[in-house]
Amino acid sequence: MKLSRKCDYALRALVRMAMQQEPGYQNIAAIARQEDIPARYLEQIFLTLKNAGILSSKAGPGGGYRLCKAAGEISLGQVIRLIDGPVAPVRCVSRTAYEKCPHEATCALRPIMKDVRDAIAGILDSITLEDACKRAEDIMEIPPGRVGPA
Repeated sequence: MKLSRKCDYALRALVRMAMQQEPGYQNIAAIARQEDIPARYLEQIFLTLKNAGILSSKAGPGGGYRLCKAAGEISLGQVIRLIDGPVAPVRCVSRTAYEKCPHEATCALRPIMKDVRDAIAGILDSITLEDACKRAEDIMEIPPGRVGPA
């Protein structure tokens, strides 16, 4: 499985947002600058996340974007599927984008690919933005408690 650049940007921006202490809306230009993401591209990504109910936005002074849910309620798997689609390595084992294969009944690799799908999905669905923030704190030695509510 390989994440697209768009998905990488989405995840990095969401983790950055989840790590902010201040409640309220966050400036997209600041997030783009901090994560070295082209601001116009991040705007497109945030629109997708907003339409999916992960982010909300507010225009004008003091506006920007914020998480609609707590960081502990948004899994990496949810974001990855939204941006990149299914996490299954082949379509014949996908739960969301299944495509029939003429060799399904006799394919020795299909059960293995199901196991791969289940392992990937299990990991990504069990890790939330909050978990990612805690791991980042450990790596960067950020003082505990910086992960604020959504």
